[in-house]
Formats: sequence, structure tokens, C-alpha cells
Amino acid sequence: MKYAIIGGTGVYSLGENFKEISMDTPFGRIDFTVMEKKGKEIVFLPRHGKGHGCPPHLVNYLGNMWALKEYGVEFIFSTVAVGSTRIDISPGDLVLIRDFLDFTKSRPMTFYDGANGVIHVSMGEPYCRMLCNEIIKRTNDNIKDNIVYVCTEGPRFETAAEISFYRQIGGDVVGMTNVPEVVLAKELSMCYCTVGVVTNMCTGLVSEEASGLEIISIVNKRKDYLTNLFVDILLNGDLRTDVCSCRSSLIKV
Repeated sequence: MKYAIIGGTGVYSLGENFKEISMDTPFGRIDFTVMEKKGKEIVFLPRHGKGHGCPPHLVNYLGNMWALKEYGVEFIFSTVAVGSTRIDISPGDLVLIRDFLDFTKSRPMTFYDGANGVIHVSMGEPYCRMLCNEIIKRTNDNIKDNIVYVCTEGPRFETAAEISFYRQIGGDVVGMTNVPEVVLAKELSMCYCTVGVVTNMCTGLVSEEASGLEIISIVNKRKDYLTNLFVDILLNGDLRTDVCSCRSSLIKV
């Protein structure tokens, strides 16, 4: 089995034996880095491309997920930067996402466009229960669980009225990248889990919005911790494919 971590650019100085891969997919060329450790391969995929050059609404989600599946990846951890809609979730906190609300508008959302008949994918459990449990076992009270992620189109930030609405309908954090990534992982029968780094309070909750430098600083402070946590689970966790719903979510009608 092979494993993947999706997040920012770079491999975070985790060891040696790295190799660069460039893979052609039906959706374009995808570049990623592979680390070999303890006889296992872990893929590091920069969601926004090399140099973080692609804005959220133009990320090649189809190509990214197709490349991971084609390379043989079975288990994926991803990181996302999020804003908080709740005063009890603060910048610097880590959140474990269990569900989402989708407010994207123009992104390609599925691999199943009718060419192989009508196929639906269940969202009863969008994020892999097994991988989420592995996170909880290792973080204790250092992560906030059962978080609902609101995905907006971007690249603009949300208005105060939008944030008020998202909070009222159950959204805990807001970001721009996790949908359709989580859906595509489920369509390809890969176990997928997302941890959010809270970088700011959402519009309307504070008098002064966070700057880009402040957001990047918070992400960088958490990046190494999260990456090492993911690698520890992927190398040493009891990862199985028969204890979650990730391989049985497709419904053909």
C-alpha cells in the first residue's frame, strides 16, 4: 500500500530518499514528491501546485486525486487552512473535520459524468472513520473534534452576512479547498481524512481581519507537527480497509 499527504508546497525536511514524480492524467500533468521510509512510500502532494501558484477555485482537484489513485495510494491525510465561525475555536487551534457544507459554484465535482451510467456516492461518512480515530488517539485533547467545514468558492473571503448564515446552519469553520477533494477521494475508494489549522476568525467576528502574513505564520507553526503526526500514523498505525465505509460508498442506479 502507498500513502499520501496533501497540503502545502514542500516535503518538510522529514528525511531522505526522496524522488520527484511527474504523472500525466486525463486531467493534466500532476507533480508530487515521494518519500521512502521503513519500506513504505508516502506521497507529498502540493494541492495548489509547485510554488502555491493556483488559486482555490482553479485547483486541479480531478487531476490530483486521479494521480494519487493511479500511483496506488490507499490512505490520504490532508491539511486545510480555515477561518473560525465560533468564539471557542481560535487561531492556532487544530480541528478534525467530520462533515461539510458545500457552497462552491463552478468546480468540476465528480469523475462520474454519465459515461458509465448513473453512479452516486454516499456522503453518510465523508471522512474516513478509521483515519479520524487514529488522529484522536494520538492528539488527546489537542484537537477539536466533530467539526463541520463550510467550503466556499473563493478566492474572495466571505462577507459578515455569509459567515452569520453559515454559523446559523451549523458551520464551524470556513475554507476554500476541501470540496470536491473529499468527494473525489470517496469516489475513488480511498480513505481520506482532513485536519484544519485555524488561521483567523471569520469576517464579522473581529474588528480587524488577519493579514496574509499572519495566516501563513500560523500555518507554518503547525505544519511540521501535523506532517510528523500523519507520517507516524501512516508508518505505525493499524490501517485497514475493512473497518470503514470508504470502499463501499458507490451506488449505481
